[in-house]
Amino acid sequence: MRIILLEDVERLGKRGAVLNVSDGYGRNFLLPRKLAVVATEPNMKQIEQTGKRQKIVEAKESKDAMDLKADLEKVTIAIAMKSGEGDMLFGSVTGAHVAEELEKLGYKIDKRRIEVDEPIKRLGEYEIPVRLHKDVIATVKLNVLKE
Repeated sequence: MRIILLEDVERLGKRGAVLNVSDGYGRNFLLPRKLAVVATEPNMKQIEQTGKRQKIVEAKESKDAMDLKADLEKVTIAIAMKSGEGDMLFGSVTGAHVAEELEKLGYKIDKRRIEVDEPIKRLGEYEIPVRLHKDVIATVKLNVLKE
């Protein structure tokens, strides 16, 4: 069975790919879950048109992300936390704290896009990566201060 993928399918292919799969896999798994459509001539044309539109939308999103990156690179945020001996924090600073501070400055960024590998547990200055788009990562400066 010849199909066109509508979504990325792990270990099979990317969206828009035209593939040959077994009839059972196509009929019983891919088609009912709307992961693929049968590769007919009208479907091929529709997918081609959708692909062109998708590229335009992606280019606009990428440009918007680059503009936002330029703005975020200039931003320095400060978070005051209680700390004890050796500048160790009571608690930690996470991506949610950074997202909250950025929202106060007018930047609406989802906390899952803020890539804090490990929670910050000491006072000091940090550079926090923020994934704005699949290819665009901004770096925000963070100062953790004593409360």
